[in-house]
Amino acid sequence: MDEGQLAILMVLLSNLALCFLIFGIRYLRSRENMAMIEKGLDPKLNQNRPAPFMNLKWGLLLVGAGAGLLVAYVLADYVLFRPDKWGHNDADNPAIYFALIAIGGGFGLITSYKIEKKELLDKKEI
Repeated sequence: MDEGQLAILMVLLSNLALCFLIFGIRYLRSRENMAMIEKGLDPKLNQNRPAPFMNLKWGLLLVGAGAGLLVAYVLADYVLFRPDKWGHNDADNPAIYFALIAIGGGFGLITSYKIEKKELLDKKEI
């Protein structure tokens, strides 16, 4: 098989896989809705429920990933590979920027969780 035939085969298979994925998602969602209707529940009520713990989960994931990336950068740059160059300033390394973006985004999601949880508790008291 030459490269042209392999490329065409990969394009066809990826399109077929995408179609199966979309069909599977729609099929499972409709089965879930039918099961909720059989139990006497309204499927539309399930869609609009707030999920404050989802923000906490993603926030903690991003903070952990960012902190891990930051620690890896510091270890690789200052401790493991350059022990003689303490205070080395390498502003061109993009790892620090990705780490700080993930940490900042994670703290934002954790703050969102706290606000949503406070709002839910306020609604329950009223």
